[in-house]
Amino acid sequence: MFSGAGSTTAWLWLAVIASGAYHGLNPGMGWPLAVSAGLMEKSPRALFAALGPLAAGHLLAMLLVILPFALLILLVQWQREIQVSASLLVIGFGLFRLINQRHPRFIARIRPTQLALWSFVVAIAHGAGLMLVPIYLGLCGPDLDRGHTAASMLVNANLGMAVLVSTVHAAAMITVGGCAAWLVYRYLGLTFVSRSWFNLETLWAVSLVLVGVIALVLTI
Repeated sequence: MFSGAGSTTAWLWLAVIASGAYHGLNPGMGWPLAVSAGLMEKSPRALFAALGPLAAGHLLAMLLVILPFALLILLVQWQREIQVSASLLVIGFGLFRLINQRHPRFIARIRPTQLALWSFVVAIAHGAGLMLVPIYLGLCGPDLDRGHTAASMLVNANLGMAVLVSTVHAAAMITVGGCAAWLVYRYLGLTFVSRSWFNLETLWAVSLVLVGVIALVLTI
């Protein structure tokens, strides 16, 4: 049996993995580009080679968003305010995505061959890293509650957690995205995507709002 804290931590890690899988399932995060690379080169190797830059760009986007919060947690006395602000930020961005679902025009200027840059920009534009912030802050909570340790130790622990959360999330994302790309490339074909796939933009925005609301409720 899990203790209360252990159960909460397990659920938070499950949320990290689930959000990564959800990102991977979303074609907007890039797996169709891997399919395209495989079809153009007529080789599955090209498909799998494209997954590396896509994963790297997504991971970098996660780190760019989460690392500043790792440093903010140094302000232990403001922990609750930081968590509330992060929750409101996620809710606000989710509402913005509900109202405005257009992608920034500059994304279209990035060549598909620049997969890592494209993946990074798209993840930032979608607010993908913001979804991880409340989860990350929850995982850091137990460490903060143990008292004021040396600042350097706290920095190292929080930076390490930020890297771990981002890496696990990106690994789940590219695993699911890679599986989707392989199924489309090997068995289903691009026609299946154009006819059968559903638009995840609205669901994505609602998910951001939901994550922010849950985090806000748990904080308050």
